[in-house]
Amino acid sequence: MVVGVGLVLGALALPVSVGAQETGTPVETETGLPEAAAEKPPEKQCQPDVGCVTNLPLPRYVSLKGNEGNARRGPGLTHRIDWVFTRAGMPLKITAEFENWRRVEDQEGAGGWVHYSLLSGVRSVLVTLDMAELRDAPSEVATVVAQAEMGVIGRVQACNLDWCRVVLGGQGGWVQKAALWGVKPDEQID
Repeated sequence: MVVGVGLVLGALALPVSVGAQETGTPVETETGLPEAAAEKPPEKQCQPDVGCVTNLPLPRYVSLKGNEGNARRGPGLTHRIDWVFTRAGMPLKITAEFENWRRVEDQEGAGGWVHYSLLSGVRSVLVTLDMAELRDAPSEVATVVAQAEMGVIGRVQACNLDWCRVVLGGQGGWVQKAALWGVKPDEQID
């Protein structure tokens, strides 16, 4: 049987045989489905805790690459800008993916859709406790080597269950996870 033009019925395009153009009879395959439906590739199924685009876990933390990043209402340049992130290295949490766009939020929950090129996989943290203590070892009895004000951004070097080794303003040390935003409570980083 020769397949010719297709009829559009609803949202499904059905090919019809040349002789059946007047009646609109769909050509069926061996499965009993119209040929167009049988050839349609299956839609990608996404797991709720894995990004459909990158196959990386969701949510996950990243950082802002540059000094500025626009957060849009939706994934695309045609969507209006709702928020502008203005601190290089700022930790952000990715909660969704769509093509080249990532839905992110900051520590306060503000955010939107950001183009992936504005984000870095380099891990950073935000100090959430005023005068957080940096220690020379991951222990409450270890020597305090510095203190960090609330809002300081630092780079993560390692984390165990309760502590993270970070570099804040050139000073390295261990900070309790409870004083940081940008790492999951149970996350361990080598």
